[in-house]
Amino acid sequence: MDEHSPLHQFVVTPIVPLHIGGVDVSFTNSSLWMVIGAVCSILLLTLSMRKPQLVPTRSQVLVESMYSFIANMIKENTGTAGMQYFPLIFTVFMMVLMGNLLGLVPYSFTYTSQLIVTVGLALGIFSLVIVLGIVRHGTHFFSLFLPPGVPMWLWPLVIPLEIVSFLIRPITLSVRLFANMMAGHLMLKVFAGFSVAMISMGALGWLGAMFPMLFNTVLTGFELMIALIHAYVFSVLCCLYLKDTVELAH
Repeated sequence: MDEHSPLHQFVVTPIVPLHIGGVDVSFTNSSLWMVIGAVCSILLLTLSMRKPQLVPTRSQVLVESMYSFIANMIKENTGTAGMQYFPLIFTVFMMVLMGNLLGLVPYSFTYTSQLIVTVGLALGIFSLVIVLGIVRHGTHFFSLFLPPGVPMWLWPLVIPLEIVSFLIRPITLSVRLFANMMAGHLMLKVFAGFSVAMISMGALGWLGAMFPMLFNTVLTGFELMIALIHAYVFSVLCCLYLKDTVELAH
């Protein structure tokens, strides 16, 4: 693919080629930025809370605010019993957040713009919901597909609809994040290309290049907001899905 194409930024390229049993398990640019995201998260959380103070530092305030934010989100959506999932939801939030934010760094790679990554996260949560739901509630877990109070004559219609609605969860969860990250970065690349193309036109082109450049500046701020919002949305939906393992209508 042409390196000047707006889609080139989404190409996964191997850094350390590796094949095991005919399976490509190479360490790629996507893997590298996942590692960078994990290291940044660990450093932020560890260094900020290494020596907690009564009068907190800025970094300590940030980490404590993130902790309270995720804890309140879980309690609001799953109840107090859902706090058992705090480590999982906090990890998912940080992974998605780092992927979104690091993708705004020039020459980086946005791993949350890869469908395989978002699908993997969504399927992991979806599988956990099914396994824990059956382990904790047995066959009663399948009462999810029959809301209480539904007349028997509506069962043949309601049950298939509820099953489809349940099975489509990982698709909507993964595609929402992937599509928004990809679309936003495509727009940034396209308008940056407009600026470069106009600059090559000479002195008048420099003046014309200011308009797409200013738009890109505004769009970058918008993308920053989108990065934060979608990390939150992804985590909230995970909480809502895990709620089915905590409580069921009896």
